[in-house]
Amino acid sequence: MSHVTEPRGGALKPLLERESELLAIHRAVDELCGASGQGQGPGPAARRGGVLTFAGSAGIGKTTLLAEARRLAAERSCTVLFARGGEQERQVPFHVMRQLIQPTFAAMSEDERREALGNWYSIVAPALGLTAAPKGPTAPDPQGVRDGLDWVVTHLAVRSAPVVLIVDDAHWADAESLAWLTAFTARAEELAMLIMVACRPDEIPADAATLRALMGRQGSRPHELAPLTTSAVARIVRDALGEDADDVFCRECWAITGGNPFEVVELAMKGRDRGLKPHQDSIPQLRDLASAVKGSGLIERLEQLGPSTVRLAWAAAVLGTAVPTDIVGGVAALGEAQAAEAIAQLRDARILTVLTSVRRKQVVEFFHPLIATAVYRSIPPGVRVAMHGMAATALVDDGHGAAAAARHLLEMHPEGDPWVVQQLRQAARDSFSAGAPDAARRYLARALREPPEVEDRAEVLFELGSANLLHDPGTTINQLRAALEEPRTEQGLREAITYRLAQALGHTGQLADAAALLADEARRATSSRTRLRMQAEQFKWNSVRVDEENSPARSRLLAQFAKRLTGRGLPERHILGLRAWDAVLRGEPAATALEYAEQALDGGLSWTDQDFGFEVPAVVALTLMYCDQPGRAEELFNTGIVEFEAKGWRGAHLSFVYTLLGYVHYRRGRLAEAEDFVRNGLQIADRVGQGIPAQWYAIGTLIETLLARGNTAEAQRVADAYKLADGWPPAVVYPDPQAVWGKLLLARGRIEEGEHHLVSAGRRLDLRGARNPSWSPWQLDLALGQVARKPEQARATASEALSRARAFGTSSMIGHALRVAAATTVDPARAATLLQDSVDHLEQSPAACELAYALVDHGTALHTIGSRHHAAQQLYRGMETAVACGADGLAARARTQLASAGLRPRRLHTAEQENLTVAENAAARHAAHGLDNTAIAAELKTDAQSVSELLCAAFTKLGTDRSGLRRALGD
Repeated sequence: MSHVTEPRGGALKPLLERESELLAIHRAVDELCGASGQGQGPGPAARRGGVLTFAGSAGIGKTTLLAEARRLAAERSCTVLFARGGEQERQVPFHVMRQLIQPTFAAMSEDERREALGNWYSIVAPALGLTAAPKGPTAPDPQGVRDGLDWVVTHLAVRSAPVVLIVDDAHWADAESLAWLTAFTARAEELAMLIMVACRPDEIPADAATLRALMGRQGSRPHELAPLTTSAVARIVRDALGEDADDVFCRECWAITGGNPFEVVELAMKGRDRGLKPHQDSIPQLRDLASAVKGSGLIERLEQLGPSTVRLAWAAAVLGTAVPTDIVGGVAALGEAQAAEAIAQLRDARILTVLTSVRRKQVVEFFHPLIATAVYRSIPPGVRVAMHGMAATALVDDGHGAAAAARHLLEMHPEGDPWVVQQLRQAARDSFSAGAPDAARRYLARALREPPEVEDRAEVLFELGSANLLHDPGTTINQLRAALEEPRTEQGLREAITYRLAQALGHTGQLADAAALLADEARRATSSRTRLRMQAEQFKWNSVRVDEENSPARSRLLAQFAKRLTGRGLPERHILGLRAWDAVLRGEPAATALEYAEQALDGGLSWTDQDFGFEVPAVVALTLMYCDQPGRAEELFNTGIVEFEAKGWRGAHLSFVYTLLGYVHYRRGRLAEAEDFVRNGLQIADRVGQGIPAQWYAIGTLIETLLARGNTAEAQRVADAYKLADGWPPAVVYPDPQAVWGKLLLARGRIEEGEHHLVSAGRRLDLRGARNPSWSPWQLDLALGQVARKPEQARATASEALSRARAFGTSSMIGHALRVAAATTVDPARAATLLQDSVDHLEQSPAACELAYALVDHGTALHTIGSRHHAAQQLYRGMETAVACGADGLAARARTQLASAGLRPRRLHTAEQENLTVAENAAARHAAHGLDNTAIAAELKTDAQSVSELLCAAFTKLGTDRSGLRRALGD
């Protein structure tokens, strides 16, 4: 609605008393178009985006300003994306986003849309109403859809620049669109996009804190529109009624309307239509007219137009914005001719306006939201409910689908109607597929109140419980328990409910209850396959229980189960994967863990099966990593990322995989890459929620990585920010948080406290049977902490850790344990021997950073016993490897050791580097690409021992190790 007046000459007058706001709009559009007046020429390089917000009460002129902005942007050849929130559409997910984006894609064919949206098509197209919601059990999470919408709008901003995005009546925007909008505005300047938002501050919903923050972003205030002064009101009145309008009459117009532009214009137009003389004597008539502009007076004026016209206005108010005229007429129970006549009357009365939609249909909208609100509230309650029912039926019959009808079904009284339950359940499924679980919960809760028929009640409870799983797992538990108690629950559904309830219990820390539930249902099961699946789930949840009473007994039972399985189905493969992981935790030989991991992988594991979860694929990948096959672990985690992103799962699942992929890089010694991956995982976890397992995993891994890089201060900042020392999670987390905290305390010189926490963590882990130092090297960290004050204890601790490492049998772990054992040894010669053994093992492993530590320690020990030349070579190799790994603290220590010892290592020239035998060169190049000795042997058609000898020769000639091969060989 504009308060631009339309005087007798027909020429439009400029906006009154909005000079500062108009100036801000003009400046913003100028800067967006690259004409800022600062000597820069037009073009992308000179463009500058930003955010403008306008606030004010209803009718104050926000829409008029935005209309001016749209006009100006169109004049400057900008692409304009426009949407308006609707009071009746607040519960329709992505209503505003569809208005913004649909016009761009409406004229495209399906193939063109798929090409334009690329990999994001299946994730965002349902949310934008560009395709029907896909069928299937999986759906994108809200963050995945928001990320997809980010991509779509970013792509538009780049392809169709300059872009102006405008949202009017944002206080009525649906929650899904608002969540996207308020997050995306931070990118406006970066993308050179202009975003304008208008809303009524006093009508911002209590749960829309992000919109409130946007309106005062970065400490600035929105443009708050004030009522018009008496002089501005007089100008509008005289433009409409003639220049002879006297001052008293004009002042009365101001007093009646309070300077509200909408009311002033409406009053002036009504006066002109009635031929009112703008003089003092007409003031009584003016007041009568004013009462007809708003509230009850407006409704009285509407009623004077006749019952058919009133019904059509009611239908329009019930249906909301931009509804085709034929549907409005149908809900009003009017024939085509009657509806057309009623629309014409309402248009003449400035109540409705007729527009053309993006789909080339005639649609009706109210002249102003104030009118729509007044009309809707005037409908008798019983009639309003009935019309919502008619609207739902009309929309479904016209092919708009259950999602379009759902908001009307929410307004109907429960009557036990199966059709209503069916439509609400379908609307919930559509909302899930569009990434709007909040809307799905609303629809299913309403379906339950209808209520559904007895045989359907358990299924509706299951669907509702599943909808609440990530949002409100406590409510999920109650709903799923109620579903299990339903008397007429089909067996397949009962099993699905059990799995989902176990997930909910697990996610709320009730791991013992989850395991007990699965045990009970396994005993009830009549199918051996079902019982096996239940037992697989039981093993999974027990494996992460901190309070498990007899972990060794569970491990023995799991081992017995796994022996009998061949991996024929997913439940069997999950048990085999859990057996592999249990073998790693308990420190059984790595060959045993690898054997079960291979069986689990043979036949495939899905990362996105909602019933089975992603935990088992993750621990199988970690099994490969701990068994010195990080390359294969990386491949599995990358597969997980691809699957999650393809399904739009960008919440806790993706956080876990990014963090664990970072952990693989940490173990390989790629510390800078590890830090990037883990910070990305932590950022996603923070977005999902505080205190969730994904956050604990990321915090511990990030601190470990920072300590390896020598950045103790930053590691402490992370620990402080997330209150690491305030308590430990109720589930098993790796790396173990208490052990990480103890290691951090040691790094900060708080030795006694660090020892206490490491001993406590170790005692707890030993009770669970988690004895593998590769999984939790608490003994190795403890031994290094004990060296200065308790040397005998340190040697005993290191000896026990070395024994456990040899039992597990990986080169990386044995090498690490040998290095620590050397640090606790009094005899320098013995230490040098142990360190040589450590280096030999680590050169056969992918643990580049640990190799760097061993090389530096070996060089130091060699210098102590007088082997200066060899010491220089090892220190230099250690320094180079540390630099390549990003272990800055270790590299600095190596430089200091070299300098203090007066050692000057000899750098090899290029000619010497090239003087490698063909076999040595081939082995070195394969190693530089990350292959382990077994894989290199297969490539070269030789044995692993020969590969080891070839690499040792290459290392000696090049003066480097695996991590320096790529650079040294010119790759």
